[in-house]
Parts: sequence; structure tokens; C-alpha cells
Amino acid sequence: MPRGPKKHLKRLNAPKHWNMAKMAGVWAPKPSPGPHKQRECLPVAIILRERLKYALTGKECQQICMERCVKIDGKVRTDYNYPAGFMDIVELEKSGDRFRLLYDTKGRFVLHRVEKDEAKFKLCRIQKVYVTAKKVPVAVTHDGRTLRYPDPDVKVNDTVKVNIATGKMSDIFKFEMGAMVMVTKGHNAGRVGQLVHLEKHDGSFSIVTIKDRKGNSFATRQSNVFIIGSGDHPQVTLPKGRGIKKTILQERAEAEARGDL
Repeated sequence: MPRGPKKHLKRLNAPKHWNMAKMAGVWAPKPSPGPHKQRECLPVAIILRERLKYALTGKECQQICMERCVKIDGKVRTDYNYPAGFMDIVELEKSGDRFRLLYDTKGRFVLHRVEKDEAKFKLCRIQKVYVTAKKVPVAVTHDGRTLRYPDPDVKVNDTVKVNIATGKMSDIFKFEMGAMVMVTKGHNAGRVGQLVHLEKHDGSFSIVTIKDRKGNSFATRQSNVFIIGSGDHPQVTLPKGRGIKKTILQERAEAEARGDL
């Protein structure tokens, strides 16, 4: 019997939102263990090869990384299978590219180009808050950061603004009605709206209702929402479409207007 974790990943088993061509090979990059879950991340190899087209093969991705060209959240990453995830800043200094990883309304990762000032911070969702054995209060974020001595107001489900260079948190965006959220998992992943209602179910999943700018309401689990601002002011610039999901009829009408059909 083989021992230990699997080191390979076949294309058919790769997450669908990576959008890899089914017939273009047998294998897919298997994300290394890292701050984001294997099925909720985008390996650097896919960013370089499938999205940005800076490389043609996996070997070229490896060479680009080993030349220390790729920075994720301000740190050089030489592992070409490193898992970048939601809200991460991917920086390629040689080409002057800076992207924030966000979702489109179909739940796929979007490399959203950002300015230099916006690339200096990221938003992190608080996953748990506790006190260590040495009596140090800490907060753990969605990307595996441990923030020591956080502001006492920080609670689970809130979002904090983290400076990438120092790792310190500045602003807090509370989980409260009227906050602006992006859904990060489930059928509605990538949709943006305002929190309208929270239904608590003890022992089960709490359900939140969200209303988008067009007045469409939808519900999802509380654990699937990520606060991105207060009221109507997102703290990060949003990708094309601004998180408003279109119906298939609207999509078709737009495609016809563009002359794609």
C-alpha cells in the first residue's frame, strides 16, 4: 500500500472552477499544502499558464517561479504549485502586474488587476478567536494568519483589513445587517449584496439572506459569506459585473447585442 498523501492530481478530478481543458492532458497541478484549501485555491502554475499565458508548460512555470518573479501577499514563492486563494495579491514585478484573486458570479477565480495602493492590503475573514496557553489572545483568519493581540471587538465572521507588508490589522468590518458581503462558496459564489437577515439554527447551519443591487434576494449559509465593506462601499474594487448575477436570458440578450451569437 502507498503511504502518505497523494502527490498527483488528474485533470478530471481537478476543481471545475480552474477551467482546465478536459482533453488537453492527463494531469493537473496538485496544489501544495498551504493557507488555502486544495479545492478553494488556484495554484501558481495555473495562474501563469492558463490565465496569464506567460508560460506554455509546467516546466516554464517552474522556471518563472525559481527566478523569484512571483510574489504572493508580498512574499516571493518559488513553489509553482503554491495555493493562492481568495483575496490574495499576486504580484509579478518584472511585468508590472498586480492582481487580487476574487470570484466572478459563476464562482470562478478572477485575476482582478489592482493599483499599487490597493495591493498594499487585503481583507481577511476571522475564523476563530481564542486565548493561547500563555494567555495571548489571538485571531485566526481565512488565509491561515494568526493575529496576536487583536482588537477586543473582533469576533468570528468579521473581516479585518490587514497590511501585507507588516501583517498588522487596521480596520474592522463587523458582521451586521446592512454590511456588504461577497459569497465565497456554494451555488451563489461570487455574488455581492447587502446582508438583510440572519436566521440562527442552533446545532445546524445559520442561514443569511442577501439582497443585491438589482433587488434580487438569495440565501446561503453564514459560513459562506465574506464581509467586504459597510453599506454600499466595498473596501476592494470589484471585478467586471460587480457581483450581480445575470439570468441566462439576460446573458443571451447581451451576447446577441455584442454579435457573439
